[in-house]
Amino acid sequence: MSRIKIFDSTLRDGNHAVRHQIGKESIEDYCLAMDGTGVHTVIVGHGNGLGASSLQVGLSLLNERTMLQTARKSLEKTKLGIYMIPGFGTIRDNLEPAIADGVEVFEIGCHCTEADTTRQHIEYLRKLGKETYGVLMMSHMASPERLLEECQKMQSYGAMGVILMDSAGAFTLEMVKRVISTLYEGLDICVGFHPHNNMGIAVANAYMAVSEGAAIIDGTLRGFGAGAGNCQLEDLVALLEKSGIKTGIDFYRMLDASENVMPGIMEKDMGQDPISIVSGQAGVFSAFKIHVLKAAKEFHVDPRDILVELGRRKAVGGQEDMIVEVAEKLSRAGNMGSTDNVTYQLGSLL
Repeated sequence: MSRIKIFDSTLRDGNHAVRHQIGKESIEDYCLAMDGTGVHTVIVGHGNGLGASSLQVGLSLLNERTMLQTARKSLEKTKLGIYMIPGFGTIRDNLEPAIADGVEVFEIGCHCTEADTTRQHIEYLRKLGKETYGVLMMSHMASPERLLEECQKMQSYGAMGVILMDSAGAFTLEMVKRVISTLYEGLDICVGFHPHNNMGIAVANAYMAVSEGAAIIDGTLRGFGAGAGNCQLEDLVALLEKSGIKTGIDFYRMLDASENVMPGIMEKDMGQDPISIVSGQAGVFSAFKIHVLKAAKEFHVDPRDILVELGRRKAVGGQEDMIVEVAEKLSRAGNMGSTDNVTYQLGSLL
C-alpha cells in the first residue's frame, strides 16, 4: 500500500479558474471518471470552500448542497471531501448539511498564523469520528517554527493531519525542504502539501515535500486552479512512480479523465503567464488574479504594480476589497503602466 495519499481538488480549486461556474454535468462526468482511480478523496465546492459563495469573492453557479449531492451520487469507491474556512462557513449552516449529504473528508483551513480559529470545527468533526485535516493557507508568510506551533495546535484539536497550502505559489524548493522536514520531525500526525504553480515548480515542490516526509499531496488534473494553477497530478504521479514511489493510482484512468473530461471544464490551459509569475514572487494569493486584472483595467494601472503592493501589505484571501483600494491609489499617483497585456488577459479570462 502506498504511503502517499492523493487529494484531488480539481472541482474545488479549479472553480477559481472559471469564476466558480463549474456546472452539474461537469461534476457528474468528473466524479464518474475519477471514482476508483486511487485518489483518496475528490474535494468539491466553491473555490474558497463551504459558505464562501458571495459577491465579494464570487458567486457559485450551483449552491453547495447541489454540488455535494451531485458528486456523492457519482462516487462509490473514492471519498467525497470538502474544504471550509471558519468565517465563510459555520457548523450549523455548512458542516451539518455537508455531513447529511454524505461528505467523508473534511479540510478546515485558516490563515497560517490563526489555527485557533479552527478549534471548534475540528473538535466537532472529530467527536463525530469524521476524517478531518487542518489546513494552513499562505504558509510562506510564517517561519517553519511558527508553522510547527500552529500545526501542533491543530494536532491537539484532533486533526488527523495538517496540510500546508502554498496559496501564492511562493515556495522555493529549499523552503519546502526546510518547512516539511520541520513539521515531519515535530508532529505525530501526517503532513500534507498543496502547491501552486506560479513559478513553474509545483510538481518539483510536491516531489520535494514527499521526499521530506509528506504523506498527502493535494493537487488537480491539468493543474486546474487559481492563478497559474496547482500541482498537476498527472505529472506528479508519473514522476513519483518513475522514482520508485508507489501511489496506488490507476495512471491510465487518470490520464483518460484528463484527456476526456477536463477540456469540457477548463476555459484555457493553465500556465505561468507574467501576472502569475509576479504574483508568486510577491507572495500574493493566487485567487486574486482575476480581481487584480479587472481593477488594473478599470483604473488604467499596471497589474504587476498592484501585486507588488499587495505583497508588501501582506494581503490574504478575504481582503479582495484591498485590490481596488491599491489600484485606485496607484492611479491617483499617476502610475500609468501599459494596459495592453491587461486587455489581452481579461479577454481570455472573462
